[in-house]
Amino acid sequence: MRELGVYAEVAPSETPASALTGRKGVIISGGPSSVYDAGSPTIDPALLTSGIPVLGICYGQQLIAHLLGGSVTKGDKGEYGFAQLDLVAHAVSDNGILQGVTGRQQVWMSHRDLVARPPEGFAVLAATSTCPIAAIGSTARKIYAVQFHPEVAHTPCGKTILANFVTSICGCEKDWDPAGQVLAVEEHIRQAAGGRNVFFFVSGGVDSTVAYTLCLRALGPDRVHGTYVDTGMMREGETEFVRRHFAALGAKAFFIEDARELFITALAGATEPEHKRHVIGEKFVEVQQRILESEHYLDGRWILGQGTIYPDTIESGGTAKADLIKTHHNRVAGIQKLLDEGRILEPLSSFYKDEVRAIGRQLGLGPELLDRDPFPGPGVAIRCLCSDTEDTLERVAEGFIIPVRSVGVQGDSRTYRPVLAIDVVPASDEETADLVNSNPDVNRVVGVALTCGPMDSFKVWPAHLTAERLDRLRRVDAIVRRLSHQSGFDHAIWQFPVVLIPLGIAKRPDSVVLRPIDSVDGMTARAVRIPSDLLGKMVRELMGVEGVAGVFYDLTNKPPATIEWE
Repeated sequence: MRELGVYAEVAPSETPASALTGRKGVIISGGPSSVYDAGSPTIDPALLTSGIPVLGICYGQQLIAHLLGGSVTKGDKGEYGFAQLDLVAHAVSDNGILQGVTGRQQVWMSHRDLVARPPEGFAVLAATSTCPIAAIGSTARKIYAVQFHPEVAHTPCGKTILANFVTSICGCEKDWDPAGQVLAVEEHIRQAAGGRNVFFFVSGGVDSTVAYTLCLRALGPDRVHGTYVDTGMMREGETEFVRRHFAALGAKAFFIEDARELFITALAGATEPEHKRHVIGEKFVEVQQRILESEHYLDGRWILGQGTIYPDTIESGGTAKADLIKTHHNRVAGIQKLLDEGRILEPLSSFYKDEVRAIGRQLGLGPELLDRDPFPGPGVAIRCLCSDTEDTLERVAEGFIIPVRSVGVQGDSRTYRPVLAIDVVPASDEETADLVNSNPDVNRVVGVALTCGPMDSFKVWPAHLTAERLDRLRRVDAIVRRLSHQSGFDHAIWQFPVVLIPLGIAKRPDSVVLRPIDSVDGMTARAVRIPSDLLGKMVRELMGVEGVAGVFYDLTNKPPATIEWE
């Protein structure tokens, strides 16, 4: 809605209809539950008879059908990622929600349950091969619903559908511009800080840099201090980059803390992604506490600033009915305690990544900062996958099941499953999606670029976060970034994670996975195919790195896979 220029808020699903009087419209979002689950999210049924226009999305469609006497069932198989939407005859002319949408449309799905029978008085507007009721509507009630996700960038007709709802059906007018919120955010910072100063632990990424700059503007450089913690999990050259650019921002009190030994020692033996994130988050708190105490930042004159943005909160299960997709490093127990005490300032917590960049441009920050690839706070630790055991690959009809688990999001819920490796790359995203949808035990498909020997000879080896493996990952990451920049490929993508997995042979125990993706806000993402000449150059250099047995590239969209592997 905000990308369309219309202000929107998020409220709990159980908000009484009486509290929504005067709203132009209401959207019921997707979610991980089934409408038949005990305690599943619901809405005040009076909302559906209030006269306020309503749009249901994914779970929202199922809930509307359920509450109004329709039928919801579990589908024969899940539908995750790309699907082809066919409009039912007269859908466009009879229902304003689909005005301007014609022909077969690519849409983005993430569901297992589906509507089997619509409520009385509702027309079926569209279908896919897996979902015969992919959109419904009642013009008389001004209630519409879609099983697919129009809000994501990978449903090209989605903005038209949402614009139809917000403008034609709800009658809204444009009143929102994220860049125009700078003065309001600065005023919020001044009010939240009061007479206190703000101290940041900055990462050098877009979010923390924009948040830090907003505080500098709102409070002045004398009232804003910052420390960059070098965890030893940083990219090659990262610390010097941060030192140089924060000096250019006009920061008077900016420090670099060398904590590499502390983090690598604490992570020894850690293999599970959630464990890694918790260890890193808690060690951040430990370092933070030591710095806060030694520099007297706990005497009541200081609060802690963070660059947390809205998707971080959503995917961390930060709303009551959302599922945990990942534990964000800004939401571990120690930092949650500070939040509960009212001692944390997060000026960007209601903004999405694209909105944060718009704010940064308004602040005059340069592209070398704003156009940087998003990089996870825990650093390369969550791109260096580990294993406690030795394991063999399983041969299947499509290729090999690699017993290295990665995190996915299917039906708006977190999954943690093995990976399917294939020799023959599918010709389309739809074919890749079909591979995942027809193999429920995996959530990710990778193509084999090159290996040092037959896949039958490969194993998953016991491996942990050692200095040797982290240096190996930094080296391959630097190669990929250099070649992407030289070729201009970095302008065609949003992010390019490079992952190290413990797969190979005894003398070459690791393999590299390339993960170039395109996205707008990080909530969904599309895997980008690497041009063959560039892929060839990358593979040749990467296979020359000591210990590397193979190069794969991730073909999976989000959903069903997350952007990062952990």
